[in-house]
Amino acid sequence: MSLWIRDLQLPWPTARIRDCASIINGWPLDSTRFNDSVGMPVVRIRDLLRGWTDTYYDGNDFPASTVVRDGDLVIGMDGDFNSSTWRGLAGVLNQRLCILRSKPLVDPRFLAYFINIPLRAIHATTFSTTVKHLSSQDLGHERMPIPPLPDQQRISDFLDDETSRIDELWRAKRRMLDLLSERRMSVLLQHLSGLTGMVPPVPTRQLAWLRQRPGHWREAKLSLIGKLGSGHTPSRSRPEWWEDADIPWITTGEVTLIRDDRTEQIRSTRERISKAGLANSSALVHPAGTVVLSRTASAGFSAIMGLDMATSQDFATWTCGPLLRPRFLLLCLRAMRADLLGRLAMGSTHKTIYMPDIESLRVPLPPVEEQDLIVENVWYCIRPLDEAWDSLVAQIDLLRERRHALITAAVTGELEVA
Repeated sequence: MSLWIRDLQLPWPTARIRDCASIINGWPLDSTRFNDSVGMPVVRIRDLLRGWTDTYYDGNDFPASTVVRDGDLVIGMDGDFNSSTWRGLAGVLNQRLCILRSKPLVDPRFLAYFINIPLRAIHATTFSTTVKHLSSQDLGHERMPIPPLPDQQRISDFLDDETSRIDELWRAKRRMLDLLSERRMSVLLQHLSGLTGMVPPVPTRQLAWLRQRPGHWREAKLSLIGKLGSGHTPSRSRPEWWEDADIPWITTGEVTLIRDDRTEQIRSTRERISKAGLANSSALVHPAGTVVLSRTASAGFSAIMGLDMATSQDFATWTCGPLLRPRFLLLCLRAMRADLLGRLAMGSTHKTIYMPDIESLRVPLPPVEEQDLIVENVWYCIRPLDEAWDSLVAQIDLLRERRHALITAAVTGELEVA
């Protein structure tokens, strides 16, 4: 029995997906032959949802069957098992993707609408501690309903109309989220520029990410007003350095906690290191209130240590001196994130901000009393924006659920389509 059918009473016969569509696995291409201009376009997992590719392959050592064509249904075999009907230039399919090419009695649109039902069922029953993997053999054994071809086409026409309305509303709400994000950053920069006060601003001299500031503010090199530090990873080959561990240790695993800029503090970590590990590595315990910045992988995200903590080498830290408030510095780091990633971060795939560039960072430096006032005013002004954001996200989630429920009802015959 297929994972998704369970006790459903379908009005139509079913057949295995492999009998309804050809399943063609992607090819393990030699990544050293990838380039940005020459050869056959390469379709990779990252290209699936965006619907286009900017990578090319200058070899011909792949089967002709792995060339994806306009209108093919492509499925990602890793992660969330996303699917998409490919639109655009023909390209060779990289490994960890597969093509589902409908056979004559199956409408390609009907297959595309249906496919996420078994994909969700397989995803829900697949166990993995890291990234989930989909087997094309398991997918091929799943069953799908086979209405008469005219019924498939009528259902697909109905879903084309209904989902296009839902998708347009979804896009409108996504645009509203973008506007809220822009407004949030505008509020932040306005306060960090001192434009909410009565003092006329002057142009900044050495702040690439901020155009102006009040004349009585200074511009300071961050490493001179806060103690710059980093971290280290004790050797994994010495288990005794990880036993009886009680020192919170910030790694890139904590970045997921601070992607939301409403989070100010990190108070818990997935891993801890021991005093022995600390003593036998370059890791240091930084005091609570230290500001951390992720400088590798998911670079540019920042937070404040809520407790005494250590970090891996993937972070830069600043323990603020008497002239700098941690919460004010946190706002500065978040305001300069786009500049950090656009001007200083290196690497085409995983961005890295190197320590010499971090050592050169500068911030505006109001008196500490003004720093405290700016922090309070910023959070007061953005709180309504964050509440509106939450409301929109909830609406988008409902639209997503509505879309999935509508498709499921239509392709299983639960909803009668005229």
